[in-house]
This record gives sequence, structure tokens and C-alpha cells, in this order.
Amino acid sequence: MVARSWGAGWLLRCGALVGAVVLVGAAGCSSGKGSGAGGGASDGVSGEVTVFAAASLKESFTELGQRFEKDHPGVKVTFSFGGSDALAASIRGGAPADVFASASARTMKIVTDAGGAVGAPATFVRNELEIATLPGNPEGISSLKDLTKSGLKVVLCDVEVPCGAATQKALDVSGLRLTPVSYEQDVKAALTKVELKEADAAVVYKTDVIAAGDKVEGVEFPEAADAVNDYPIALLKDAPNADAAQAFIALVRSGAGQEVLSDAGFLKP
Repeated sequence: MVARSWGAGWLLRCGALVGAVVLVGAAGCSSGKGSGAGGGASDGVSGEVTVFAAASLKESFTELGQRFEKDHPGVKVTFSFGGSDALAASIRGGAPADVFASASARTMKIVTDAGGAVGAPATFVRNELEIATLPGNPEGISSLKDLTKSGLKVVLCDVEVPCGAATQKALDVSGLRLTPVSYEQDVKAALTKVELKEADAAVVYKTDVIAAGDKVEGVEFPEAADAVNDYPIALLKDAPNADAAQAFIALVRSGAGQEVLSDAGFLKP
């Protein structure tokens, strides 16, 4: 964990270094908070960074976390993936985290309204809904309206989480009413119901359909264009490791980070 205090011992040590070898001492003092056993790269990043992120970001953020650790030897990235509303509530409750990446502006607002973020959150990607069916689409689902067929087992995200709110918006746009067999607390849980053949279909994100590979089949529907979610990311006010947090956010928003996210099916902001 990065030390947040610059004690007298550190100042004396820097002074001794300056007295002995001016150039080396100056360099040591300027980057002291990023050095130490197992420290990171020359940008001063070290320790552990904790990222709370929407469940739909699991695959792409895991890859970016591995890249971040490679770029900063000795640094560890720890993720907590889940429903954005639950993560936001945890942050407001005092859960220690450095970065929050939400699947909607509404859930990010839970944190910002409580003064829990530093500066304005930045939208880094967007995501669109898609219907996930069993492989081969045995029920012949081709539209959102098809999900209202009698006897069809459909799973949705709870309306409190971003994928559920987006789904409800798409249903409202189309004038449809749909009663699912269950509401799930995050998009991965909804998708799993189809993967385990406990449901015939689920409304999830396009990125989750891509991540599932041949376990499901994706069906696009036009109403999804009216329910696209923006994904904001923010440095948290009480971040234990603000330096590493800012570096991770920079990676996510960089060209390399955007390439990983685009390959996963996310849309550019």
C-alpha cells in the first residue's frame, strides 16, 4: 500500500542522500513515494490498486490489469466485479477502493453525489444490449417482441442495475411488457442462466455475448439503439493508492486500452 504520509525519517533520509550524492539524492527524493521493495516503473507507481468495476467489464479489465502489472513490476491490481448499484453502495459505505468504473451514469451519480469521487467522471466506453439465446437459437428468437411468447423462459437484469434499466427502456420504447422467470443482480448472472440452459434467453450486453463464445448465440434488436449505456470511470476521493489509480485510469483511456475494449465489443464514447 502506498504511504500517504511523508514523515521526518523520510526527510532526513533524503537530506542525507543529497549531502552524499546530490544528483542521486535529488532523484530519490522526487520519486520516493513510488519506490521501495518491489516498486513499479519509473513513473512512481507501486503497491496495490483496487478497482471496483461493472460485471460486464470483467474480461477486458482483467486483460488490462495484467498489462498494467506487466508495465509496473511489483504492482498488484485487485478487482471487484459486480452490479454497478451494489458496488456504488459499497463505496458509499466506506469500502476501500481506488477506482470505480460503472456501467451507467446513474450508478456513478450515487458515488459523486456523496462526494466520493475526485473531479468529474470520464465516459470511456459505451455498451449496447443484445439477446442471448441457447446455441443454435432453437426457439427462433429474432426480436424483442419474441421474448413475450408464452412458455418462453426469459431472464432479465434487475431494473436497479444498468443492464436492467437499459432493458426496461428498450421495452418501453417498443411498447412491450415482459414478465421474466427471474431478475438477476448483474449481467453475468443473467447470462449464466442461459449458459446453464436454465433459461431460453436473456437480455444482456453485446460484450457479454461475445465473451461467452459458443455457449450462447446473440440476437440483435433495433430498440437497443435507444438504450445504449455510457460507462464512466472515476478516481475515488479516499483512494488508498491515488497514484496507481490515476495510472490505471490513464491506461483504460489510452489507445491501447481502447483497443482492448473495442475488441471486446464496447463502443467508443
